[in-house]
Amino acid sequence: MARRLVAIVQARLGSTRLPGKALLDLSGSPMIAHVLSRAAAISGVDDVVLATTDSRQDDALADFAWQIGHACVRGSVEDVLDRYRAALRAHPADAVVRITGDCPLLDPAVSARVVDDYLRAEGGVDYASNVHPPTYPDGLDTELISAAALEEAWREARMPSDREHVTPFIWRQPKRFAMANVLHSDDLSALRWTVDDARDLEFARTVYEALSPDGTRMFGMDEVLELLRARPHLGSLNAGTRRNEGFERSRLADLAASKGQGS
Repeated sequence: MARRLVAIVQARLGSTRLPGKALLDLSGSPMIAHVLSRAAAISGVDDVVLATTDSRQDDALADFAWQIGHACVRGSVEDVLDRYRAALRAHPADAVVRITGDCPLLDPAVSARVVDDYLRAEGGVDYASNVHPPTYPDGLDTELISAAALEEAWREARMPSDREHVTPFIWRQPKRFAMANVLHSDDLSALRWTVDDARDLEFARTVYEALSPDGTRMFGMDEVLELLRARPHLGSLNAGTRRNEGFERSRLADLAASKGQGS
């Protein structure tokens, strides 16, 4: 029996390092438009939903999603896991594909490899990804979570990092949840293709200018790698930022919460 998959793209305008980044211009369109269209192009995905916050500052983001024909679910600013659960309840599916809104270079073909791994398991996998360990460039991250596993995480997760980053409650428990991971033949995890700050945005804009100046052609990972081989200086535009800095900050919040519970 075919399994229904919904891609949930999380985004908000309240970024501290690059405020409003989801709606910043990238080759003639807001960055989030590229992320949504690339998520929709993942083979096996039946629907795409934007999950943003119920803060008034995200009204423009929700309005834009609706204007271009994508569903939008709104919820807690900090509890992103709750947003995912609300999106799944509003758009029922057997599993969700988690995509973050700061990945305008997402390659649908790479994401489809994660989807294929999940589907081939025929219900034997609760969580599939290409990030444990990561071997693809940062910005091509794709996670797939079964509806049942997401529901368990929503019901039981307590730590701030589990609520903010959606999946840690699951991938930290490999004995409880069956997992699969897609590896690339070469380790490309040091490459930074996500957009968290102005340097990242400059990198993404430079790549789009070279490969899709009007933003209409959906190039993939191999073309970006070829561009970097031809113009190796591009990699220095946003070099030096550690992968998963946001998650590391959330772990500090976990420690503070644990101390509070113990006092």
